[in-house]
This record gives sequence, structure tokens and C-alpha cells, in this order.
Amino acid sequence: MSAAKSTQPAPSGEARSSAVMAAGTLVSRFLGFAKTWMLGTALGLGSTVNDTFINANNLPNLIFLLVAGGVFNAVLVPQIIKASKGPDRGADYISRLLTLAVIVLLALTALVTIAAPIVIDLTTQDYSPQQKFLAVTFAFYCLPQIFFYGLYALLTQVLNANGAFGPAMWAPILNNVVAIVGLGMFIWILGANNTNPHTLDNWGPFQTFLVAGFSTIGVVAQTAILLVPVLRLRLGLRPRFGWRGVGLGQAAKLSAWTLMTAAVGQLAFLYVMRIATIPGSERLRLAQAQDPAAATLPGNAVLEVASQLYLLPHSIIALSLATVLFNRMARASQAGNKAELREALSHGLRTMAVATVFGALALFALAGPMGMFFSGGKPQDGVMLAQTLTILALSTPFMSANFMMSRVFYANEDARTPFYIQLMLALLNVVGAFIIQFLPVDKIIFAIAVLYTLGNILSVVISVWFLRRLLGHVDGPRIANSYIRMGYAALGSAIAGALALWLLGSYNANGFAWSSRLAALVTLVVVGPVMLVAYLLLLRVFHVTELRDLLRPLLGRLGRGAAPAPAAAGSNPTTTARATVSDDTGLIPRISGEFDAASFRAGPALETVPADDGSWDVAHAQGGGNDHVSVDAWSDVEKTYLPDEELPSTAKGSASRPGIPLPGRRTYQGTLGNNPYFRGGSHRKR
Repeated sequence: MSAAKSTQPAPSGEARSSAVMAAGTLVSRFLGFAKTWMLGTALGLGSTVNDTFINANNLPNLIFLLVAGGVFNAVLVPQIIKASKGPDRGADYISRLLTLAVIVLLALTALVTIAAPIVIDLTTQDYSPQQKFLAVTFAFYCLPQIFFYGLYALLTQVLNANGAFGPAMWAPILNNVVAIVGLGMFIWILGANNTNPHTLDNWGPFQTFLVAGFSTIGVVAQTAILLVPVLRLRLGLRPRFGWRGVGLGQAAKLSAWTLMTAAVGQLAFLYVMRIATIPGSERLRLAQAQDPAAATLPGNAVLEVASQLYLLPHSIIALSLATVLFNRMARASQAGNKAELREALSHGLRTMAVATVFGALALFALAGPMGMFFSGGKPQDGVMLAQTLTILALSTPFMSANFMMSRVFYANEDARTPFYIQLMLALLNVVGAFIIQFLPVDKIIFAIAVLYTLGNILSVVISVWFLRRLLGHVDGPRIANSYIRMGYAALGSAIAGALALWLLGSYNANGFAWSSRLAALVTLVVVGPVMLVAYLLLLRVFHVTELRDLLRPLLGRLGRGAAPAPAAAGSNPTTTARATVSDDTGLIPRISGEFDAASFRAGPALETVPADDGSWDVAHAQGGGNDHVSVDAWSDVEKTYLPDEELPSTAKGSASRPGIPLPGRRTYQGTLGNNPYFRGGSHRKR
């Protein structure tokens, strides 16, 4: 077998996969922040035009996830992975799925784009006729992205199912580069907002093309570049019609809970975003009346940028670690090993907390210079961003912890409990947003940030209650002990950072950090390492051993990593994970409309199968950018990827709650590539 042989147990592979995923995400996030910085430079962070564009540019992703995202991830992904194990590598089956998906996506995109004025009416509040006209114009440019988001998701899964992970990991980088080029041309030709203000009165079609047009071109490029590696797979994909027997109807029924979870989350988020448009509308009226209060009114652009900053620790560390640990959780669940499942959860919560607890305090301490850096050049906009970020920052560990907890439910094939949790969070967000709209307009964005923070904390409380019913306990004392010690270290780091900021005059309105965006960047470059060094030293003082778990992949490459811990007793290495549930569950409140390509990178599990010499071959499947299995070897490894479809569900149930089948199971049961319902297929049943 061509997969690399190794005696390392799954946890070591998990750490390595997490590190690779984090590296790719870090590059993409870095360019994403560069795009955000340039957008603030071009349009201004506190401008009506920026608020309007961000609202329109977020719509394609939100509508895709609401209408089709759940279907794609919960229904089509399992089908693609299963089909790829067939003798024809799923060519016939996948061709039909892609044909159907393209037709549906085209119809959906055309319908939504034509209805752009109605969509804008439903997702905004109190827009003036002039602002609404610009919003509809932006929407006409941006809504076609829906089609390309869907195609990107499908092509990503085709590549993942065939062991190619790098292209989908790096494609979003091209998206950001194209958008940055458009914004760079905008600034070069038309000038930055700080020196040449861009308003509704002087906005024109060329400006719209450079901002919204290049945003859509970037999404197109992100999708188009995946066609190259897909063609290199030589699957012979082509348009194929005739979908009887594909099994999507039954798969959708089995995925109903997952689909409802995603829909409830997106609907609640859309309503909150509607309320977030109120301040931008009021700011425009105040500006037209030449009221100076307009300059101190934060809009949804401020909330969006603060959200992106706040999500950074989660998306780089927590999301990657949770994605890979899902395989370990699934193995434990299938083996009925609650102790191992609890240990995987505890390990994940404690390991990711090393980053998220520090991230929370670092974002809180550095909110001022971060706000100024992304302000577009206006200190007042930087202050509003900093205030919003400080509200969101401290709930970072709660958001990541809840996401890790949700993996346990899906590993146990329980899609119903996440729906109940999501429903409660959605009710909180909708009721909270309804009340918030009656607050003074200058408090609305800050109140929404408070709402998200409360939702993150509440989600952990609710998840723990459900997990205790499932696992008996969640290793609470050990987790709390680790979090407290990390909290002490992070607090000490924040104090050191605050002292450094004070020395640089950051707490003075006329201080160095507030003098320019370059000065703010210098402040971050100086104070950030001070805080990190202080944190690492204090982790050693407080004996936080989880730091080594987080750094093990790096230390291993340098030859300094400790030997990996042995596999937990009672675990069965031959029990395979079923990575057929989307990682984008919507279980956490969405606080950024930015398209997150990481949601569609979930590939097959990290599998271990017996080698001829009695050792274990490790197929590095999920999240690997450089380590991938060849197509020939992949078919051997995938023999044990999914159990036979007629095996009963391993979901744990009770008299009042029956076991819940895994989404996508019990469809066509014959040999892949030989479905008798596929008329004219090239691979008929022999």
C-alpha cells in the first residue's frame, strides 16, 4: 500500500492534520484581513457606502447556506464520498449529481438575482430610496456568487473524496488576491476615502465594478481554479441526466434535522443583520442634516470587521482541531466507548483553550490599535471598532468550546440535539434583536455584540447539560482547572500588554497608536510579541501541559516532539470514522457574513487499516495540504471508510428518543457505478 506506514496513533495524526489546516487557514485569513483593510481604506469603515456594500456582499453566502448549503453538505457530500469508492471512482454517479446540482444552482441564482429588490427589502430596514438603489445595484453584482459558492462546495468534495486536499485549501487565497487587486485599482484611480470621500452622491458604475464586480470575479476565480485538479483526476465527468435511483430524496429525509439546524441558524442571523442596518440608515439622515453625531454612529461594517477579528482564534485553531478530533470521537462512539469519547472532548477543549483563552485577552487588550489599523484612517471609526471588539473578544473561548461540544453529538450520529440547541439560540437572537431595534440608534451595534456574547455563553451551558445526559459527566473539574490556569496566564499577559500600550501612549487620544494606521501596526508588532512571550512564560509557571499538545506538530518537525501518547485503552483502531456530517452546522451564532471556505473542506476520515506486516498504515486524509494518498492507494484505504449500508445505526437512543440514523445512509445499495436506474450509463451491472 502506498500510504506512508507509521506506528503513530490517531492523536498524532490529528495534531499534524490540524496544524496543516491551521496553516492554510492562516494564510487565507491574513489575505482576508488585507482585503478588509483595503476596503476600509477605499470606502471608509464608518461610511454608508461600505455598510451598503457589506450587506449586499454577505447575501450570496447567507442565501446559499440557507437554501442549499445544508443540502449540499448533509446530502450530497455523503453521496459523493460513497460513490468515489466504486470501480469507476464514482464517475457516472458524480456526473449525475453535478448535473442536477448545476441546474438547481443556476435556477436558484437566477431567481434570487432577479428578485434582488425584494431581497434587499427583506434584509434591510429604513433604507432611503438612494441607498436602496445602490444596495440593489450591489446585489445584482454579488448575488451570482451563489452559483459559484455551490459549485465550489461540490468540486471540493470531489477532490477530497479522491485524496486531493491542497487545491480547495488554497483556492480562497486567489479569491482574496483578486478582490485586493480590484480595491487597489479603486484606491489608485479614485483615491482613498480619507482624502477623497466616496458617498452616495458621487458614486458611479465604475466604482461599483471595482468593488462589487471584482468581489464576484474573485469568487468565480476561486471556483474555476478547482477545475484544473478535478480534470487531472481523469474521472471523465460530463453532463448526465436521469436521477431516478440516485437516493437524494431518502437521504434528504434522513438529513432533515441537520437541514433544519442550518436553516434556523441562517434565518435568525439574517434577521439580526436586518436590525444591524438601522444605524447606517440613520447615519445617512444625520449626515444629510449636517449633524456631527453621524461621525459617532457605528454601522454594520464595524460589526463585520469586529466579527472577523474576533473569529480569528477560533478559525485558525479551534475549527481545525475540532474537525480532526471528530474522527476520534466517531471511532469512540461507534465502539460504544463513552470514556474515550469524553477524553477526546476533554482533550480538545483543553488543547484549543491554550490559543482561544490567550486570543480573547489579546484581542481585548489590543482592541485599540487594531481598531485604528482597520479604521480607514479615521480615529473615531477606530474607537467604534475597538469598542465592539472588546465586547465580543471575551466570549471567544465559549464559542470555540461550544463548537467542539457539537462534534460529540454528530459523532454520536445525533442531529436532533444540535437542532434543539440551535433553536434555543435562534430564539434568543430573534427576541434580542427585536428588542434591540427600539434602543437608541447609537447603541444598536454594541447591543448586538452583547447579544452574540450572551449567546456564546448560553450555548455552552445548554450543550453541557445535554452532554451530561449522554456521557454522565464531561470531565468538568480537569477542564475547569486547565482553563483557570490558562486564564491566569492570559491575564498576566494582558497586564504586560496594557503596560506596554501605556508606555506607547495608546490610552491617550493623541498617543502614538492613534496618530496613524502605520503607528497602530507598529504598536501591534511591538506589543503582540510582548504579550505572547509573557503568556508562554506564565504557562510554564502555572504548569499548563496542554501547550505541548498544541505545539507537538511543530516540535515534531524540529525533532523535539515528545513521543506520542499511546492510544487509549479499549479503543479499536480498525473502527473507522464517518466524516459525512458537515462541519458548518450553524450551531454557533453566525456573526460574520464572510464566506468561509473551510466549511467545505471536510474530507474522509483519518483511517488506519492493517498492513501485511502487522503494522498500521495511516491514510492522512482529512485536512492535509501536502500529505495525500494517491488514487490507486486511496481505493484500498477506502475499503473500510464507511460500513455496509444495511448495518443498524450506532446512534444511542432511549425509549423516548430513538436512535437517529446518519444523514445520507440507506440509499442505492448496489455496486457503485452500476445503478440500474441510470439509463445509458457506461457502467452497467454485469
